[in-house]
Amino acid sequence: MDLLAEYRRATMFFEAGDPTEAARLLEPIVAAEPDNAAVRQLLARAYFGSAQLGRAEEQLRALVERDPSDHYAHHVLGRTLERVGRTSEALRHLRIAAAMRAGDEEYLTALRRVESRVGSRR
Repeated sequence: MDLLAEYRRATMFFEAGDPTEAARLLEPIVAAEPDNAAVRQLLARAYFGSAQLGRAEEQLRALVERDPSDHYAHHVLGRTLERVGRTSEALRHLRIAAAMRAGDEEYLTALRRVESRVGSRR
């Protein structure tokens, strides 16, 4: 299998709005290259985009564990946890991401949204 060609195909499917097919193509690549953060990140995004949130969480936790300074992995992990209703857990990761990327509007918007949900439960 030509891993680079398959990665490019997966990227094409992802960008064309077919995250399920992208994930199908990426799974064997991650199995063959488990330390490749770029491939794992795209797989996590494909899972997120296709609402395979448990699988997305698994990939994102692996990314955060491997590189705690990966702000994007923290952000998407926070968004994933938010989507499954685990807002208190989401808040931690969204705060980390926003602190690392001060001023990023997308990060701040997600953080504020989850902060308001957590605050309204108290």
